Amino acid sequence: MSPIAPQSSAALLSNDVVQKFLGAAMAEYQRITAEEPRPCFGALLGTVVEETVLVTDVAFGKNVRTSDPTAREEFETSIVPRFGPAYENPVRGWWFAPSDLLGIARGAEARGLDVFGSIHLHPDWHRLGPESAREHRLSDRPTPMDEYMFRRAGWPLNVVCYLEKQHGGFYYSLAAWGPDCGELPLRVNASAGKEYL
Repeated sequence: MSPIAPQSSAALLSNDVVQKFLGAAMAEYQRITAEEPRPCFGALLGTVVEETVLVTDVAFGKNVRTSDPTAREEFETSIVPRFGPAYENPVRGWWFAPSDLLGIARGAEARGLDVFGSIHLHPDWHRLGPESAREHRLSDRPTPMDEYMFRRAGWPLNVVCYLEKQHGGFYYSLAAWGPDCGELPLRVNASAGKEYL
């Protein structure tokens, strides 16, 4: 994995990556109920050119938050006590299946790419969730639990996609964060297709 120096590096996302993630995120959003925030999470793949990270693909895997023994223990012993009973909800939170992540890393390496980090969905849960969720407004900023996970994962790039539905349409914003939870410069290519060739 190539390191990113937050003070001197930028992250450039392919428009195709953004659209691919938004397609998956909007599908999950449509399934949100007052009991289920429906997570969406992907791994960001790309290359480094002149200290700039070029993110050219996103890959998805299974969420094993409730089936993986390590994930269950982490939520029970660290996350729920630290961040509250909202994280007892088995749909709240994400734990990438280790076998899927390994497969993604091997596939990326075969294509000459690196796994740089993650992108995940923040829906407007403060509007959609139960009354108890409405005081904590979500955005494209990391939550305290996100910050905990960014630090533990150590990935150099973590993108938060805030998605809301208003007036009959979807609206989103993106922000990038380093492993120390400092904000990183993030730009999305305005064109579609093979932007980096």
